[in-house]
Amino acid sequence: MSYAFDEGFRTLVAARCAAFPRQGVGSAVAGLKRAAVAITLLQADDVGPDGDAAFILTRRIDGLRAHGGQWALPGGRCDAGETPVQAALRELVEEIDLRLEAGAVLGLLDDYPTRSGYLITPIVLWAGAGAHLRLNADEVASVHRIPVADIMRPDAVSFTTIPESDRRVVRVRINGNMVHAPTAAMIYQFREVLAGRATRVADLEQPVFAWR
Repeated sequence: MSYAFDEGFRTLVAARCAAFPRQGVGSAVAGLKRAAVAITLLQADDVGPDGDAAFILTRRIDGLRAHGGQWALPGGRCDAGETPVQAALRELVEEIDLRLEAGAVLGLLDDYPTRSGYLITPIVLWAGAGAHLRLNADEVASVHRIPVADIMRPDAVSFTTIPESDRRVVRVRINGNMVHAPTAAMIYQFREVLAGRATRVADLEQPVFAWR
């Protein structure tokens, strides 16, 4: 199944996000630092007016202090006084030079607490037609347009276990690579929301290399 990047798909995503009973995280994790990521929808191919729907995924450069070399949705820590939406929009500019307004927001997914000390809010955004991306080489090694259809395949998501935790570890296979949580958890939840399912992911585990 493919998803055309058109007004019908935008309406569908907005409706599914509006129907999703989003859960924030309570005072039990009050010590976590707030952060946000952008699940940004755009054309899979930036040539021509039509195309399949995709979302943006980046690979972080190896030399970063935290999570270097890992697959990630554009995003980062919220600055003082900044909302998750404002942080996600700012990070899109800083990482891939994509400028969107607050009206591009289609919805928010559940907050996800990470082992490395963050509480991440995923923001679903509509980039519109003709979005051109230019990566910031100080933070991003590569940027990719991942067709939405790729994560909707039955075999795209898998789960495993690790000795260090009794929680399931979620993985998403993208372009022949295994993407892990936190990123995988949020991509998985977006897939479930698009399918009309309110699947929770806060209890899904991250691999040990992502704990730092």
